[in-house]
Amino acid sequence: MTIELSKEDRAQAVASIERYFREHMDEPIGNVAAGGLLGFLLVEIGPSIYNKGVADAQERLQARVAELDFEVHEAEFAYWRKPGKPPKAVR
Repeated sequence: MTIELSKEDRAQAVASIERYFREHMDEPIGNVAAGGLLGFLLVEIGPSIYNKGVADAQERLQARVAELDFEVHEAEFAYWRKPGKPPKAVR
């Protein structure tokens, strides 16, 4: 699965890479090179980040599903166990 960015997000990411190079590296990076680096990162590292996000979401959903039984469970055959009315002895 290829990770696609919208045109606006891609432009913002390229600008961010250019700024990072200006402020933290010895040499600035041009627009074309920043776009190439972004493409590489999306192909090479993007899937790992995406898969981690999917795994985190699955874990969270599975935890919520596991809690579902406790949150919405209804006792069965509870008529005779109503509060304040002890059941009569069966003969």
